[in-house]
Order: sequence, then C-alpha cells, then structure tokens
Amino acid sequence: VQLQASGGGLVRAGGSLTLSCAASGRTFSRSAMGWFRQAPGKEREFVAAVHWTGRPKKYADFVGGRFTISRDNAKNSVSLQMNSLKPEDTAVYYCAVDDNYNTITHRPGRIASWGHGTQVTVSS
Repeated sequence: VQLQASGGGLVRAGGSLTLSCAASGRTFSRSAMGWFRQAPGKEREFVAAVHWTGRPKKYADFVGGRFTISRDNAKNSVSLQMNSLKPEDTAVYYCAVDDNYNTITHRPGRIASWGHGTQVTVSS
C-alpha cells in the first residue's frame, strides 16, 4: 500500500493550493480518507476526512470553511482544496487511509496507512 501526496508549495497569504493523494496497492473505494498536518514543533493534527461514500465529511475547526476535501474512487485518490491560506497553515500535510471513518476522525493513532508528507508554506 502506497499513498503519494503532492501539490504542496509556497504561496502567499490569501492564496490557494490543491493537495492530491494517490493510493496504490489496493482499492480504497470503501475506505475513509483524510488529511492531517504537522507544523514545526507541534504535534500532527487532523485537518479533514471523508467517508468512503463521499459523505459525511468532517473538518477541523480551524478550517473555517476554507478547505474542501473530495475523493475520486475511480482514481483511488483524495484531494484537499485550500483557499484563503494563512501563514499558520504552514505545515507538512499528510494523507491517510483507513477502513474505519471514525479511526481517521477520532483515533488517528490507529490509522492503517499514511502517505509521505507534502510541504505547504504560506508567506505573510
């Protein structure tokens, strides 16, 4: 099982980025998928998750309507559209997959598969 995240980069505050995560090794059409992030000196934190059916979706409070998670089961992928980015969004972003939606939203320590991170840097 491999998860390949991409789409990170350097953007100015107020800008947008779209992160993508492609899964391979097995089909994840019935798995929940999500995004986490880790800023320097901080613990990894939950960002967003989507059920295998496409709903429900859950977002961290700090998202405040700025991010949208979506998935394409045909492509075995999940994306995170990030708008109105702030300097505090600077972090390494990781995608995650687990057969249990609640594991991603409430028990990240038990997540089955993690992708390599992609760096997002937001300048002020």
